[in-house]
Amino acid sequence: MLSASVHSFGVVIKSQILPLALGHKRQLIAFLTARAPVAGESSTMATNSVRVAAAQMTSINDLAANFATCSRLVKEAASADAKLLCFPEAFSYVGAKDGDSVKIAECLDGPIMQKYCRLARESSIWLSLGGFQERGSDDDHLCNTHVLVDDTGKIRSSYRKIHLFDVDVPGGRVYKESKFTEAGKDIVAVDSPIGRLGLTVCYDLRFPELYQLLRFQHEAQVLLVPSAFTKETGQAHWEILLRARAIETQCYVIAAAQAGKHNDKRESYGDTLIIDPWGAIVGRLPDRLSTGIAIADIDLSLVDSVREKMPLAKQRKPLDFWKTSSL
Repeated sequence: MLSASVHSFGVVIKSQILPLALGHKRQLIAFLTARAPVAGESSTMATNSVRVAAAQMTSINDLAANFATCSRLVKEAASADAKLLCFPEAFSYVGAKDGDSVKIAECLDGPIMQKYCRLARESSIWLSLGGFQERGSDDDHLCNTHVLVDDTGKIRSSYRKIHLFDVDVPGGRVYKESKFTEAGKDIVAVDSPIGRLGLTVCYDLRFPELYQLLRFQHEAQVLLVPSAFTKETGQAHWEILLRARAIETQCYVIAAAQAGKHNDKRESYGDTLIIDPWGAIVGRLPDRLSTGIAIADIDLSLVDSVREKMPLAKQRKPLDFWKTSSL
């Protein structure tokens, strides 16, 4: 088994990497040992390497308490020299009952989001704020909005969740996100010091077409998947889907997760992950119920290498091919 050093609250842990073919194993060993130094070591990161972090937390129906948790995690990530910290879906608020989130929803230039923008500026770090309750077109709806803030506190881009979670979860409860949420329509990718980022939210993960478009039409290199997966669906599909998206798009995937019980009715599956374009897990928070951050050093030259050796972009068929092919 291979292992990569990652950090959680300043403590070095070991994140297990699944077995690989020998040639790829040798490549990955060299990659990880060069770009994942243990805390306290003096080794220097490679020129193309950049440090990223993904947060795990248990948001509640208290805006101030959630902001205090986020502030602590931002300081943790900044002190570890991370250039980007990704927060999970609904990082700022999880209501105790349906409709609570609509009541606190506000515009992106409102006081809640501006507090997070100041936090990014004060710590000089980019923030991926996945699943913010943005005010919708009327008083009964909101947009589930992924907001990207740069290290000066400026909002660089925002993505409104396209696929809404209207599901009767086996062994769980019935969810009807569309009852109070407006679906987005636009695909969003944006350049950053971490690479070209593709923005998504949670349930989008089950729809590979979106990720294919982010990769092959919008040239994403890093896919962001902030989530609040249910316990039942997370146990069954979370890691599998994330690794599949990384492999089929040849992108890094950063998946920040909500974790544990938010209230008597809602529980999330916590398993915060950072995955490389070969599908290997290079960062993971080992405790699925803890609040903390996973850190990994990512290298965009690995993205280029994987894509060069397996040229999917050149080999995939255009949409017109499938329209005319025989069944």
